[in-house]
Amino acid sequence: MKLGRLGAWYSPDKHATPAAMSAFVKTVEDLGYDTLWYPESRGYESFSVAGYMLGQTKTLKLGSSIASIYARDSFTARRGMISLNELYGNRFILGLGVSHVPMVEGLRGHVYEKPIPAMRAYLKGIMQDQPGAETWPIALAALRPLMLKLSAEMTQGALPYNTTPKHTAEAAKILGPNKWLAIEQKVVVETDATRARALGREELSRYMVLDNYRNAWLGMGFSEADLANGGSDSFIDQMVLWGSAETVKEGLRAHFAAGATHVAIQPVHAPGDTAARDAMLKALADT
Repeated sequence: MKLGRLGAWYSPDKHATPAAMSAFVKTVEDLGYDTLWYPESRGYESFSVAGYMLGQTKTLKLGSSIASIYARDSFTARRGMISLNELYGNRFILGLGVSHVPMVEGLRGHVYEKPIPAMRAYLKGIMQDQPGAETWPIALAALRPLMLKLSAEMTQGALPYNTTPKHTAEAAKILGPNKWLAIEQKVVVETDATRARALGREELSRYMVLDNYRNAWLGMGFSEADLANGGSDSFIDQMVLWGSAETVKEGLRAHFAAGATHVAIQPVHAPGDTAARDAMLKALADT
């Protein structure tokens, strides 16, 4: 499977109805985006909702970003990935991640294991004794060097989330050539700094309490002060690109210049403001 230049990233849990979800995925496809990426947290089950969205589209790829390795065993993940691709014309990408302690232990009731050994064992379970498994469309949510190395070793590449162009450059070096480096980037096409940053802080608030992200941000060079009180202006400005459409495009292009092979745009908007969401995706579709 070849991954195109530009994707969109959006949670299906934000849709008010299945009909709204259907309309959205068709809009993303019509705008020419290569792939729509979506998370798995407390709402829709990852493979079920992928089947629905694939069924509403003809050419758009769907990528789980991410499906938790604690949500299903490796055999089920393998069969789900194969089933979706056989049923919907090879348009499904299995993005996997280790999730977070509150989601794994608090919500699911599992024991959160050491991330690298847990992911390696899971991938072995998916691929063991499977001819052609090295070509399967699997990628990993990876932020830090060891998970990036595992992405390069055992999958098609990495799906970094909440990062910067500097991190993209470092990830590209670790992954090496011929690997996917599919970056998620939040955006607000809004020239009012106060409004744009308020939207950014609200969107990031759910991530600011998760150790995996906080530790990754500290590793990227941010300080504890940057992460305090909802995030410093400098931190917010790097996590959520804002400004005119052209200003935002410049920020997106910085990831490509740093070595990204694919950038997934996540539009950040006020709750329910789907018109703003779609307008942003339209304005940025030619990045």
